[in-house]
Amino acid sequence: MSPIERLLERVDETKNRYNEREQPREQATERLEKRDFIGANEDDVVRRRMERLGAPPEATAGVGTRSFSAPEVAPAAGARAIIENVTLERILGSNDLMPIAFLALGLHRARSVGRIHIKDSRGNRLGHGTGFLVSPQLILTNNHVLETEQDAAGSEIEFDYELDLAGKTKRSVFFRLNPSAFFLTDRRLDFTLVAVQPDGGSARKPEDWGWNRLSETEGLLVKGEYVTIIQHPSGEPKQIALRENQVIDLLDDFAHYKTDTSPGSSGSPVFNDQWEIVALHHSGVPEPHPDGGYMSTDGRKWEQWMGEHKLKWIANEGVHVTRIAGFIKDQSSLTAAQKRLRDDLFNLESPLPTTIHLPDDGSSDQSAISLTARPRQSEQNPSAGHMTPGSSVASAAEISFTVPLQVSISLGSPLTPPASGAFGGPSTPIDRPQSVTPPTDNEGMQQALAELEQGRRRTYYDGGQDHRDRDEYYRDIDAENLSRRDFFEKLSRLLKSTHANQPKYAPSQHVYPWVDLHKDGMLRSIYSGKAYDPAEFIREDFRIEEERTQVLNGMLRAETFTAERMEQELNLLEARLPYNCEHVVPQSWYNKKEPMRGDLHHLFACESGCNSFRSNIAYFDFSDFEEAERTACGKRLSNKFEPVAGKGTVARATLYFLLRYPGKVDSPEEFPAERISTLLQWHHDHPPNEYERHRNQAIFEMQGNRNPLIDWPDWAGRVEFTLAIAT
Repeated sequence: MSPIERLLERVDETKNRYNEREQPREQATERLEKRDFIGANEDDVVRRRMERLGAPPEATAGVGTRSFSAPEVAPAAGARAIIENVTLERILGSNDLMPIAFLALGLHRARSVGRIHIKDSRGNRLGHGTGFLVSPQLILTNNHVLETEQDAAGSEIEFDYELDLAGKTKRSVFFRLNPSAFFLTDRRLDFTLVAVQPDGGSARKPEDWGWNRLSETEGLLVKGEYVTIIQHPSGEPKQIALRENQVIDLLDDFAHYKTDTSPGSSGSPVFNDQWEIVALHHSGVPEPHPDGGYMSTDGRKWEQWMGEHKLKWIANEGVHVTRIAGFIKDQSSLTAAQKRLRDDLFNLESPLPTTIHLPDDGSSDQSAISLTARPRQSEQNPSAGHMTPGSSVASAAEISFTVPLQVSISLGSPLTPPASGAFGGPSTPIDRPQSVTPPTDNEGMQQALAELEQGRRRTYYDGGQDHRDRDEYYRDIDAENLSRRDFFEKLSRLLKSTHANQPKYAPSQHVYPWVDLHKDGMLRSIYSGKAYDPAEFIREDFRIEEERTQVLNGMLRAETFTAERMEQELNLLEARLPYNCEHVVPQSWYNKKEPMRGDLHHLFACESGCNSFRSNIAYFDFSDFEEAERTACGKRLSNKFEPVAGKGTVARATLYFLLRYPGKVDSPEEFPAERISTLLQWHHDHPPNEYERHRNQAIFEMQGNRNPLIDWPDWAGRVEFTLAIAT
C-alpha cells in the first residue's frame, strides 16, 4: 500500500471523529467567535494551560468562578519568558501581540524539520513526507509515511532543504534512516519513531540541527489558540504556516484545528506560541466533491495521483504529543541500546542557540549556531522546569543575531556571479528563481553540473577557429550570384544536410551547462535580461523531471486516465516552474515534434513568468503610443508580443528556424507573413554579439549546423524568407 493510500485510511477515521464531535465543536466555536476563550474550554484545561505558562497558584485556583479575571504577570527577563507572559494574556483574549524574539526562536526550531525521501528496497523514490528530530538521533513522522522497518530502511531525511535570505537554495544534507538501531511505530496514534544514521563520510551529525523534545505533561494547548506548522508540503522546500490554524476542538488523543489558507503536511510538527510541539500533524477532513470523493484545491475532483497537497481540507487533525510521549515511555521490550536512545528523548533538554549568524553573502553554508545539550530538569516541578518565566533556564535562553550592516530582501534579490575562472567582465546583478535541489545521487544532474564547471573554465569564444569553421561551412554558397529564392533553398538544404546530430529536448544537459552561458558564467533571460545561476536551472530541471515521472506513474494507475488529462496535468506541473526553457518558435506551431523541439538554435533560458506572458504569440514591434499590457518581460496585445531584451537574438533564431524547417509554420494566424519584416528590422538594429557567436560555435560542435544570420548578417536582405511560410 502506498503512503497516499495509507493516508486515505486515516482520513476516513478522522472524518468519523470530526462528525461525532459536531455538537461540542459548534458550541466551542460559538464561544470563540465571541472571544470567550474561558467558556470554550473545560476548567481543568484552562487551569493546566495557565500553570504551564507560569500563572501564580491564586490565579489558577479561580478558574471557573465568577470572580475569575485574567491575571497580571510581572515582566520577566529572557526571550522565552517574555513570549510566555504575552501569550498568557493573548490566550485569555486580551492581547494579540507577539515579541520579535518569537521569530528568532521559531527560526531555530525549524532547523530540526526535514524532508523525508520515502524509497523502496531498490532505491526508487515513492514519495515525500515531513519529519523532525526529537532527540540527537531519533526523528518523528507519521506511521502512514513510514509504516514498517522495511519502509524506513531505504529512506532518508534531508535537512536545510530551504531558501536562504537571497532566495537561493541552501546546500542540503542527507542522512539515511537506521531502523535496525531503533524503530517504534503505532497505527492508532499514527506515529513512527526511527533512528538516523550519521553520515560516515561527513563531519556533520544530525544533532547539529538541534531537536524539538516531546512533552509528557498537559497544558500545552487550549481551544482558540493559533498553532504554527513547519513542513515540506508535497516535498517542496521548507515552509511555515505561521499561526494560520486555530484550535477548534480537543479530544483525548487528537486536536482539531482549522485554516482557510495553510493546512499541514504529513509528519509535520505543530507548535504553540512558546514553540513547544503540541501535536504531530497527520490527517484532516477533506471537502466532499458533488460527484463523490473529495474536492481538489482547484475545484476539480481529487484523485490519488494529484498528491496530498492538492486535497482541499476543511479541518486538520494532529496527534497530541503527550499521548505519543506516553506511549514511547511505556515501552518495556527495548534493548539496552534502544533504551539509551529512548531515554535521551526524555532526559536531554532541547538545545537553544547562543548565537545565530545570518550570512551576508548569499552563501549556502550552515548558520553558525552554538548548541549544548544538557540533562533536562523535571517537568513535574514547574518551578524548576525550563518553561517557568524568570527561571534560570528560561533567562539563559537568549538569542542574538549577527547580521550585515545593510540587508535588502526582495523577490529575486541580486547576487554576485562568480569572479573566478576563464570568464571576464564586470559582475552583474542576478535574480534567482524560487528553486529547489533534487537528490544529489542523480548521475545525470552531476554530469550536467560537472560540464557547467568545465565550461566556466573553457575559452568562451575562439574567434580564429570559428572564422575558419564558418568559411569552410559555406564554401559552396555563392551569395553574390543567387536569386532570393535560390539563396533560400540553398541555405535550407545546407542547414538540413549538416544537422547530423539531433539531440532530444533536454535543456539541463544541452542548453544550460555551456550553449546558453554568457561570458560571466551566468544565464540571462532572453526576454527580461535578468541573470541567473545555471546550476539552479539544472537542479530544478532534474527535480521537475522526477516529479513529472511520479505524476505519469500515478496517472497510468488511475482509472480515469486519458491522454487529455495527462497533457493537462503536465502543463500545470510546468506552470509551477520558476523558469522555463523558451522556444522562440512556439512548440504549438509544430506540435512539440522533434527535431524542432530539441534544436538548440532556438532554445534560450527564460523565467516561467516571461515564458507564459509571451505564450505562443508572434513577435511584434509596438509604436511608442500604442496601448499594450506591459511587464518586465515586454509588451503584449492580442497576438502581438515585443520583448524587453533579446530582440536581435530571437529574430535571428526565428529566421534560422524558417530556413531549417520550411513549411512547419503553416498558420497565418500564428505567424503572419508581415512579421518577417519586424524580425529583419530587429536583426539590423541589434547585430550579433559575442554571446551569439559563442552559442553558434557551441551548437556547431554539438549539432553540426550553423545559423547563417549570425555568421553573415548581411545575407538577411538577400533571402526570400516568405518561402518558409506555408500558404
